[in-house]
Amino acid sequence: MTVHRRELVVDGLATSFLEAGTGEAVVLLHGGEFGADAELAWEHTIAALATRYRVVAPDQLGYGRTAKVIDFVDGRRLRIRHVARLCAALGIESAAFVGNSMGAVNLLVDAASAAPLLPARRLVAICGGGEILRNEHVDALYDYDATRPAMRRLVAALFHDPAYAEDAGYVERRFASSTAPGAWEAIAAARFRRPGAPPGGGSGEPDYARIRPPVLFIEGGADKLKPPGWAARLAARVPEGRGVVVDGAGHCPQIERPDAVNDLLLEFLAAGG
Repeated sequence: MTVHRRELVVDGLATSFLEAGTGEAVVLLHGGEFGADAELAWEHTIAALATRYRVVAPDQLGYGRTAKVIDFVDGRRLRIRHVARLCAALGIESAAFVGNSMGAVNLLVDAASAAPLLPARRLVAICGGGEILRNEHVDALYDYDATRPAMRRLVAALFHDPAYAEDAGYVERRFASSTAPGAWEAIAAARFRRPGAPPGGGSGEPDYARIRPPVLFIEGGADKLKPPGWAARLAARVPEGRGVVVDGAGHCPQIERPDAVNDLLLEFLAAGG
């Protein structure tokens, strides 16, 4: 299966994305850690889904080869709107959306809003939504200083298997993505807030009961960043929610246990017609 890298200008912003396959659309949204991009997040996912679907995986704003911009008032909504505008530019009027970490949170926030922007028929939230722990692993993500040792700590926080952090080539790939021109600055800037301002800009937790599309929550059974059982708890709050746990996986089970996650995705997507 050939995966194509494509470039578009969306609302004046350079936008890069991966695309493969034909059929109903599936849009993949990567996480928000330093060094994230569509290729790293979905390199074991795109080809598997593209056997049945048209798969689009954008580098979100601030990441990969897409424009390095940030909205200090509502950066999350800017990213959601940008993905919606990309879908419109590609003629995607209905899609299943799959998000990891930040990508999943963005999907849930949009779906729970009074006027969702994304044309979502089904949603998959991989290790995104609900509580984030406060521990040394989360600190490794937030305190990244654009050095290789710091990237090794970040990778160790993301994965259950220590082999990822011990793989110099893998760490270097993520380090290169994190230090591309403007990449570190854009992601670091998103964490700025004025003294006294509440974390997260005061946006609060989404009202999950308002989410209308079916949602599959996928939990990494060894996720160092989220509390055990979060997927079942959130699924119970969504009218058509289901929670599953992928054992032996950290915060990116689509990378660490790709066969298990791909089977879950294909089963869930097929149930939607």
